[in-house]
Amino acid sequence: MVIIDFALEKYPFIVATGVTLIVYFVVKRFADSLVTKMGAKSEFPKARTQLVKKYIDVLLAALLLLVLISIWGVKPDQIFLFISSILTVVGVGFFAQWSILSNVTAGIILFFSFPFKIGDRIRVMDKDFPIEAEIKDISSFYTLLKTDSGAQISIPNNLLLQKAIEIIK
Repeated sequence: MVIIDFALEKYPFIVATGVTLIVYFVVKRFADSLVTKMGAKSEFPKARTQLVKKYIDVLLAALLLLVLISIWGVKPDQIFLFISSILTVVGVGFFAQWSILSNVTAGIILFFSFPFKIGDRIRVMDKDFPIEAEIKDISSFYTLLKTDSGAQISIPNNLLLQKAIEIIK
């Protein structure tokens, strides 16, 4: 009897939660298939596509949590206070490791903007250390290049967005 009373009392919240979960899974599936298609179109390694899927899944899960908290009656000012406290702590931690965050962000930008792909020959326009090589792999933190002499060079992704790149083909 107690369970029935609870269900009747919270019926609108339960329905809203169910609809939210259905929308979450539909959006998650759509995003996963979109990233898979874009990765295949650009001939990116499967591991890299999976990494981008994980980033999107984390973002969607955080959004789901925020929506569910608001559905069940937590006041918006309490949510924003909690989120701002967490972001402050995370921000301080990431400020100390800004290069990691910038490389991950650059990796995502490179994934979606398609300026070059694995197998392309590029020339990195650096006045002190120009590099001409073939792209062997693009990961979330760095891009692996192979020169004509066989040397393998690892370049952080954020540098590839900062330097001029010529695609030789």
